[in-house]
Order: sequence, then C-alpha cells, then structure tokens
Amino acid sequence: MQQSKEEFLARVNAVSKNTLMETLDIEMVDYGDDFLVARMPVTPKVHQPDGVLHGGATAALAESVGSFASHLFTDIEKYFVRGLEITANHLKSVKEGHVYAKATFLHKGRTTQLLDIRVTDDADNLISICRLSTISLPKNN
Repeated sequence: MQQSKEEFLARVNAVSKNTLMETLDIEMVDYGDDFLVARMPVTPKVHQPDGVLHGGATAALAESVGSFASHLFTDIEKYFVRGLEITANHLKSVKEGHVYAKATFLHKGRTTQLLDIRVTDDADNLISICRLSTISLPKNN
C-alpha cells in the first residue's frame, strides 16, 4: 500500500519531535522525485536583535531540509547521513511570514551528496542560496 503525500509528510515531520527543527517550527511541506521543501515561520524567535530573520536560523533551515533530503534518498537501513559543510549567501531580509527552503541535488553519489537549497519568502522572493554537502557512511551493526 502506497502512502499519500500527506501521510508521508506527517511521518517525516513526526521524527522532528524534541529537536532543533521543532524548536524553530521547521516542517517539511512538499517533496518530489528529486526535491524536498521545508517551511519555517519568521517570528521574533528567529529574529536578529534588529527584527529581521537571523542568518543562523536560515542556515539551520537549509541544513535541516538538505540533510532530510539526503536521508530520504539513502537506504537508511544500511547507511547514516551526516552534514560535511554548509554555505549560505543571504540576499534579502525578511521580517515576518514564512520562509521556504527547497533542496535539490546537484550530485547524488554513493558516498557524498551535494545539494542546492534555495530559500524564498511568501512572495517567492529569493532570500538565501545555500549549498550543503553530506556523506553517507555504512552503519556498523
């Protein structure tokens, strides 16, 4: 029996309990064959002191969706995924609403993966461009 998109996303989001993703209210909201999208509300909880979205919160959103994407497209029975490096270029400020991070693969190797993560606001303005590299390592059972 195949899961609906809603059932799949509910299952994916359930593993975020008691994590940074829950703290920042990050949730996975869409996926496809080669992408995953997460959403985070822009509230004072993720603001810098001057009232705009903190770049560290943006990086946390990007790393969360990118790492999750690597997990989804990896055999997690045999491998675990860890982030190696993240870069973020912040292009525009956001004060309220939501930001969306869409992770797509630039490279999907057996051992390393490289993801492009575009962060946009509610009006689809480009806020940040991030790159995340991950590694898949065999589990020692």
